[in-house]
Amino acid sequence: MDLIYCKTVIFFLLASLSLGIDGEFAQIFLNFSTIAGPLPHELAERLGLQDQVLPEDQQGPAVAEPQDYLCQPDLMASELPRYLSQLREREVTHYKLLLPWARVLPEGNAVRADRAQVWCYRQLLEALAAANLRTVLVLHHGRIPGVVAAQAGGKRARAFSELFVEYAEFSFHTFGDLVDVWLSFSDLPEVLQSLPYSEPQERVQAVAAAHEGFYAALHEKISPAGGKLSIALEMDHILDSASSELLSVSLQDSVDFVSLNLQYHCGNERDFYKKLSKFQSVWKDKDILVFSLKVLGCASMEEHPFKPVAAVVTAINKEEAHLIGCDVNEFLDYLSDVSSETNTLQENPDAVLAPQSSYQRVCEMFAEQSESERDSFLQDVFPSGFLWGISTGAFNIEGAWAEDGKGESIWDQFGHGAHVHMNQTADVACDSYYKTSYDIYLLRGLHPQLYKFSVSWSRIFPAGTNKTINSKGVDYYNRLIDRLLDSNIEPMVTLFHWDLPQALQALGGWQNESIIDLFVSYADFCFSKFGDRVKLWVTFHEPWVISYAGYGTGEHPPGITDPGAASYKVAHTILKAHAKVWHLYNDKYRSQQLGKVGLVLNSDWAEPKTPTSSEDVRASERYLQFMLGWFAHPVFVNGDYPDILKAQIQEVNQQCSMTVAQLPVFTEEEKSLIKGTADFFGLSHYTSRLVSAGTNGLCTPSYESIGNFSLHVDPSWPQAASSWIHVVPWGLRRLLKFVSQEYTGSKIPIYIAGNGVPTEDAGDLLSDTLRVDYFRQYINEALKAVKLDAVDVRSYIARSLLDGFEGPVGYSLKFGLHHVNFEDSNRPRTPKASAYFYSGIIEKNGFPSQTLGRSSAPVVFDQPVPSKLPNLPASEVPSKATKAVWQKFSSQTAFERDMYFYGTFPEDFTWGVSSSAYQIEGGWDADGKGPSIWDNFTHVPGNVNNNDNGDIACDSYHRLEEDIYMLRALGVKNYRFSLSWPRIFPTGRNNSINSHGVEYYNRLIDGLIANNITPIITLYHWDLPQALQDIGGWESNELIDLFDSFADFCFQTFGDRVKFWITINEPNIIAWLGYGTGLFPPNVKDPGTAPYKVAHILLKAHARVYHTYDDKYRASQGGVIALCPYITWAEPKTPSDPRDIEAADRYLQFLVGWFTHPIFKNGDYPEVMKWKVGNRSELQNLPSSRLPVLTAEEREYIRGTADVFCFNTYSSKIVSHSTTRLKPFSYEYDQEVSLTVDSSWPSSALTDHRPVAWGLRRLLNWIKEEYGNPPIYIIENGVGTKAKSDVDDNARMFYHKTYIDEALKAYKVDGVNLKGYNAWSLMDNFEWADGYDPRFGLHQIDFDNPNRPRTPKRSAMYYAEIIRNNGIPLPKEDEFLYGEFPKNFLWSVATAAYQIEGGWRADGKGLSIWDKYAHTPLRIGKDATGDVACDSYHRIEEDVEMLKSLKVSHYRFSISWSRVLPDGTTRYINEKGLNYYERLIDALLAANIVPQVTLYHWDLPQALQDLGGWENDTIVQRFKEYAEVLFQRLGDKVKFWITLNEPYNTAYLGYGVGTAAPGVSVRPGSAPYVVGHNLIKAHAEAWHLYNETYRAKQGGLISITINSDWAEPRNPHSQADIEAATRLMQFFLGWFAHPIFKNGDYNEVMKRRIRERSLAQGLSKSRLPEFTESEKQRIKGTYDYFGLNHYTTVLTYNLNYPKGVMSYDSDRGVATVTDRSWLSSGSLWLKVTPFGFRKILKWIKEEYNNPPIYVTENGVSERGAFQFNDTWRMHYFRTYINEALKAIVLDGVDLRSYTAWTLMDNLEWAAGYEEKFGLYHVNFSDPALPRRPKASAKYYSQIINCNGFPDPATGPHPCLEQEPEVTPTDPTPGTADIVSFLGLDLTSQDAEIALYVLFALSAVGALSLALFAYKYGKLSKRSHKQSHIELSSKM
Repeated sequence: MDLIYCKTVIFFLLASLSLGIDGEFAQIFLNFSTIAGPLPHELAERLGLQDQVLPEDQQGPAVAEPQDYLCQPDLMASELPRYLSQLREREVTHYKLLLPWARVLPEGNAVRADRAQVWCYRQLLEALAAANLRTVLVLHHGRIPGVVAAQAGGKRARAFSELFVEYAEFSFHTFGDLVDVWLSFSDLPEVLQSLPYSEPQERVQAVAAAHEGFYAALHEKISPAGGKLSIALEMDHILDSASSELLSVSLQDSVDFVSLNLQYHCGNERDFYKKLSKFQSVWKDKDILVFSLKVLGCASMEEHPFKPVAAVVTAINKEEAHLIGCDVNEFLDYLSDVSSETNTLQENPDAVLAPQSSYQRVCEMFAEQSESERDSFLQDVFPSGFLWGISTGAFNIEGAWAEDGKGESIWDQFGHGAHVHMNQTADVACDSYYKTSYDIYLLRGLHPQLYKFSVSWSRIFPAGTNKTINSKGVDYYNRLIDRLLDSNIEPMVTLFHWDLPQALQALGGWQNESIIDLFVSYADFCFSKFGDRVKLWVTFHEPWVISYAGYGTGEHPPGITDPGAASYKVAHTILKAHAKVWHLYNDKYRSQQLGKVGLVLNSDWAEPKTPTSSEDVRASERYLQFMLGWFAHPVFVNGDYPDILKAQIQEVNQQCSMTVAQLPVFTEEEKSLIKGTADFFGLSHYTSRLVSAGTNGLCTPSYESIGNFSLHVDPSWPQAASSWIHVVPWGLRRLLKFVSQEYTGSKIPIYIAGNGVPTEDAGDLLSDTLRVDYFRQYINEALKAVKLDAVDVRSYIARSLLDGFEGPVGYSLKFGLHHVNFEDSNRPRTPKASAYFYSGIIEKNGFPSQTLGRSSAPVVFDQPVPSKLPNLPASEVPSKATKAVWQKFSSQTAFERDMYFYGTFPEDFTWGVSSSAYQIEGGWDADGKGPSIWDNFTHVPGNVNNNDNGDIACDSYHRLEEDIYMLRALGVKNYRFSLSWPRIFPTGRNNSINSHGVEYYNRLIDGLIANNITPIITLYHWDLPQALQDIGGWESNELIDLFDSFADFCFQTFGDRVKFWITINEPNIIAWLGYGTGLFPPNVKDPGTAPYKVAHILLKAHARVYHTYDDKYRASQGGVIALCPYITWAEPKTPSDPRDIEAADRYLQFLVGWFTHPIFKNGDYPEVMKWKVGNRSELQNLPSSRLPVLTAEEREYIRGTADVFCFNTYSSKIVSHSTTRLKPFSYEYDQEVSLTVDSSWPSSALTDHRPVAWGLRRLLNWIKEEYGNPPIYIIENGVGTKAKSDVDDNARMFYHKTYIDEALKAYKVDGVNLKGYNAWSLMDNFEWADGYDPRFGLHQIDFDNPNRPRTPKRSAMYYAEIIRNNGIPLPKEDEFLYGEFPKNFLWSVATAAYQIEGGWRADGKGLSIWDKYAHTPLRIGKDATGDVACDSYHRIEEDVEMLKSLKVSHYRFSISWSRVLPDGTTRYINEKGLNYYERLIDALLAANIVPQVTLYHWDLPQALQDLGGWENDTIVQRFKEYAEVLFQRLGDKVKFWITLNEPYNTAYLGYGVGTAAPGVSVRPGSAPYVVGHNLIKAHAEAWHLYNETYRAKQGGLISITINSDWAEPRNPHSQADIEAATRLMQFFLGWFAHPIFKNGDYNEVMKRRIRERSLAQGLSKSRLPEFTESEKQRIKGTYDYFGLNHYTTVLTYNLNYPKGVMSYDSDRGVATVTDRSWLSSGSLWLKVTPFGFRKILKWIKEEYNNPPIYVTENGVSERGAFQFNDTWRMHYFRTYINEALKAIVLDGVDLRSYTAWTLMDNLEWAAGYEEKFGLYHVNFSDPALPRRPKASAKYYSQIINCNGFPDPATGPHPCLEQEPEVTPTDPTPGTADIVSFLGLDLTSQDAEIALYVLFALSAVGALSLALFAYKYGKLSKRSHKQSHIELSSKM
């Protein structure tokens, strides 16, 4: 029987029952009950109602004991009402509810009921009543509770019947108003088995008695007139016959109807009828309720869904019984079909039965809807737990198309093939591959529950197969997933979003069925790698698009146009691939990972063009089946294509003379495989179509002609930017209803997984009102589907998070909620209006009917309210604090001061960001706000830079949601903002309250609290109501009362939620700039008197407000309150001058002590202020001091009026004493100080705001010492820049990076009681008199745009990361690695001939280019020369003795070409010169030190330079000849040769910029390349000479040494910066390494860049010379090892030079900077960056196939006076060498050797003798040139002796026997010994922290120096052993 026929029979059957076709059946269904329940498993679990879940198959023993769960707090707000409404819609009338006896009466006693459980079940019953469902309440199901069994079976047993009746009566009294049908027991076998009686008969009697007892009570005592009672009996022989018979007899008179548990076996109807007949013979006269119906053994319930019901009806009818109801749980998805069609039959019984399709029913459902009804807006919210999401696709946003090993995808090739609008590509797109933190930032602002993104198959498997796995791609997705989960956002991961690996497309792509297994393998990998965290998987996103556009029309890649065959073949393959992946997950992963797998299908809604036309209706349905059913029907219905689709294609092919369309056929096995392979239905929907029957010929192979439909749009439908999208919101509701009816029913949830609208790439890109309207309407239609149509929609996912690459249209269409500026390489992201709108929808969970009231939830403030501050004495002059702090830090070296510190703050530390009302709010006269003094001041031309004003500012008054969005994205714990006094009190007085202003702040506060952000409110931030200024402003005592009145109102209005108050912001600035200089309003210029008077009143006003809070509000509100001064650290100019120390203290006391001394100390001004102002007033012939006097009463009132210490700080000053003028009177002159800054401090937008991070630590220590270490909050700290656009604001990032680190040091090391840090500021804003020029914001504001868009800057990402980490934890990769180098590892030290030898004309030496360069004025620092240098030419023995002391195994030195061949040629060999090297080599070998000889270290014979030097290609032969002399004469003893040292420096410095000899700079665009060319060829010739002539005999190694910095992108989140880093590496190291270590030719980066620029400059060819093929072969492979010199790292970014500039630098196009947190050295170019060493080693390994690497130089310099204790160098060696160890151990780098630069201080080329790199100090001012070891020499020798870093945890190592017990850098926590360091008392455990490693280095260095001096001087030895404490105490 086919499906249609089967349904028809059932319709007739049910219709006959209800229409009276058989009169005897008619009455049966008059009041027929359809019963569902209990709750489905998943829903019950979500609601905390697990008791409602029947074990599967009545799953064996029911749980009888209470579990630890409780129902969801508000069931009516959950998804329960929607579920119940769905049931009612399906004509369900009754619902089974299982009451858990054990939960309701946990002690078995009605007196002690569990009220929470009772409340739960009343809620559930009320929900049923609200849904118009009547309850069938089962009092007990399954095993009886243990506590009841114990009471019924114990020594003092109560009768079971008594216990049950007590419970039943309690239940009736509790729930009886909501229940009228009761069942005493169900699952009788379990009930009987669990009773504590041994005899079966006794158990039956107990149950019968219990039931009868309740029956009697119900009908006689409780409710004689109401309530029906039954008991659920089993029809099958589950009970023994005796028990059944006894029950039947006992219960005959105590049931109102019989409840029956039935099992129906398909194909065994006869047995079923027989059993039923027997049962009926016992219960002849009773109505029957089929309480439970289980259908068993039916092949397909879908094909015969009502056969069992019909059988039951028929059977009972035969027995003339009265069936009153039936369990319909197994038929829920078919009831709505039956009810609607039965109704049709009732209306027209004679009608021909043609069952309606789902589509027809949906059309009919909405047919009568009026337009106004259709478009009406539903004010309601989505069910609790509804998921809101946002989506992207990998190829749309990731970029990095070929980065880090990613393979090419079909979209990459499509873009590169110029198939996209304006030849755009997805190469960079939104750069999301590098901007994970940016995207997460936006997501946190939006705060969805889901983020749907796709994995790029070719990023994971570059070639599409698991043979090659790209670990970096895997890392990217792991990071993304982890960051999402950290932000409480669930990842929804799409496996395939159109971007097939091109390698697989080359094999046929989705047309080749072999791809199925490859897709399964890829999915398997993803499940295994990410499935522990990903719980929602999408196999395919919109497969229709792939099939239709990719293989049908060819609009998408792979661009195949074959709609009749390929399109259907691809869909067929995709369906099977999807199914296999679903089964893979189901079988292999689901049980552990518990996730869900589905797919996302896209579909328009199809509306008949003419609704009355049956042809158009059928065409519309066809369209839907061709679009949606094509994929949905196989998966969700029966494993096969829809009949309509198959029939249509068959018809087309029959009507045409050819096969137009080839629809593949699924085998039965494939159908079975595909059917049911989705855990959810993902629906993507954008628009609707009007559809009519086709007009084109059927035989044209096109989508429309094959389907025989035509597509149209209604002209009234609004058009989006894309031609295929019209705005038709109501189509979504209809489509959802169709999907529910056709595919999902109540079993499969629907996820709206794609919905959005594009806008054009023109006009206002941020105010996207079209998208806002679209979302509002479409989301509302989804809400209607959920609420009105009972469609089970679980999520809504908007498209798209970002504007992105939109396929063939490129970037011309914008789908993003965030705008991406594709013209900017930083790809800045700015939220659009739609982002804020959607964020609001998410927050409200829809469209609530009315605005919710303000939050009344108590706000828990993290910080405890401290007790009253201690009564501190007045400060001395100078204060002890200043002296203590200066004493503590004065001896710090810059190295010690700037060492970066790692650690985290305590858990309760509060991170925030700040703003102030006038600077951001705007709305200066909006909604009744009164004018402030700043309004008036800024409206006067000339008062403010550019005549800017705050009339609009950031418009925060109108953009509250946008501000909260930023705060939420940052992840701050608090937000400091200020209240605008005139916005609340327009006239400044409480008789003029502005409700609009109050409401604005209420909404802001509530919004903050809703997002767990603590408001910190400043009552006064400079914007005094102008009306109060008119009565004198802060010069008037009246303001004390008025300010108190304002504060009182604020406490009363906002204090229930605000727990942190600041009275006045920067009162010192108000007093001085407002009333002293007049730079700020009220523009009073009275510098000598008004500031003191104003400060006096401000202090008293603050104290008054504090006391008001303390007296009236603190007890109930529990907050803290303080004021917030501005402080700049004061550094004494001359530390040794006591007057400067006093001046620094005086400056601080005048600046901040002015206000904090009265409050935190003794209630009075600082003594130094009183003294200075008093004396100067007297000298000025004034009768009294200009500083007002505080009375004793006032002092007592002011003292202690702060709970915490808040302050703002930005910079530092250098302070010295100055005798200042007596006139004019001035607060500034009263201080008698002079202020300067250090010119080396970085600049900022404001001249007096230079970043000086270390000043913050000192300031915090000063506050600690001066004010007794109160709880301290940094309320403002930040830096301004002048750039109008500074989204890549590295300067700000460095500022916060260093300032926060100094705060961390103060907290962790110094014990400062620091509680919070707030960055200034949230966004760019109005910066007072400077207007909008300085930009301080973490978010950029476009003040030229009226919408004031807010774009997060890089500093916002950085600060968010700091907050997330709660500080600056040590990165994993920076952790110290203990271990040893390989046994044969070589340790060396290096020098170079010109730098050390001297003897510049000795013994016939010829002139070199460096001799000439050094004797040229202004070439070398201080006109130094290498004429004598270290005089090593005459000191072989001393040099070798130093080397022996170092314990090196090797010594690298260079040979002076002009010392051996004076004119550079072999015409004359200088034997004396050669003899020097022979003697040196012999001495080395005698000391067991292996010589490493460099042939050329920059000192070319001047005679050769006179012929053009390295620019003349004849030099290649000269160099070869020179090399041969050395190989011949020295090769028997030298086994390690370096041809050239640092050819880059020769070419670039020597012949490009001219800063090294020979000083050529006139051909910067060609000479470096020519020189480089000849250097490479010279090296190759020397190598071949050795290889072919000398290697066999001499057995040595020969190669080249290349120098390079490591290049790190300035912004690691920017692909442009990353590309710049790559470019620098290829132009620097790759220039020489690529030809030698790769292919004999220059790298492609150099060749392409230089060729393109050369041609653009009008040249006919590239300025980079070309190698011939034979030269390439000659050069390639000319190495035995990779020699590397490395010192430092740079940060790179792209720099575009003008086209006409010809130079190496312009060709490279890279600028470099350094990170401000990196330690400096004696060389400007050298920053201490150990991490770069490991990275460059690893890069060489990967780039050049892991060659053996010999590090031939690495070291650090210093300047200035000689210090033996060179802790910085020890730190450098320790960290760099440890990174080398990591490269070997962790990265597998083949590193063979390490060489320290350098043996001794020497001539550092153009820097002369100012920069010192040596392990030994050379005193160049002493003619004897004495050499003395530095501490680092001993330290390096110790590393060599230990061959690395032995782990202290393994005990003392033999290599340390003669060393101090504590190694210089041991970071292992030890005992709590106290160590004194720079005035700090530290435990030894603190010494592990990187900052204080240097102390240990210093201590050992001092000791080692003495020891080494003894050894070096061959004096007697003494023991080296000293304890840790002894060492420390000596420091």
